[in-house]
Amino acid sequence: MPRSSTGPAVAVLTAAALGVVGFLGYQAKATAPDHRTQERRSSQATDSKGKTKDKAEKKSTALPKGSGTGVRVVYSLGGNRVWLVGADGKATRTFAVGASSASPDPGTYAVTSRNPSGVGSDGVQVEHIVVFHQDEGVTFGFSAAMDGTMPDPQAKKKTGAVRESRADGAALWEFAQPGTKVVVIA
Repeated sequence: MPRSSTGPAVAVLTAAALGVVGFLGYQAKATAPDHRTQERRSSQATDSKGKTKDKAEKKSTALPKGSGTGVRVVYSLGGNRVWLVGADGKATRTFAVGASSASPDPGTYAVTSRNPSGVGSDGVQVEHIVVFHQDEGVTFGFSAAMDGTMPDPQAKKKTGAVRESRADGAALWEFAQPGTKVVVIA
């Protein structure tokens, strides 16, 4: 029986197609307009030396004072932001999050469980689930939606999902091992 030579040809064509798709995705991202440009301009001010400062961004990304000590995850309810803080007390990463319809009380908790993937209480497929509290049947934890959606803070069903982007979810997953402190601030 003669051998078919289509296997290597299909592999080469598949690799070429994936390369083209990746390149087109890179080009699209690089040329897409930044919808935040206007927001940045409106929040910029100049200091006494004439240098531009972005007050809103500096204010929202600075690690809040009084947010604990040591290795910890800091979650600001009012700022919808998370900081991953190392042993030296400095934030190694900060990112915006989307809160759900229920929020934990401010306080210090600890990571109680982790799951690489599952379905959130809102029915959305999620990954990098890091649970830190449970109260009155509501489980509070961080996760990243596989489809990139954020929870509905106006939902009638009480859910405790704190959602981040998939990249931020992966970083939090690596950082927040079981027992890691989670400090929730107002």
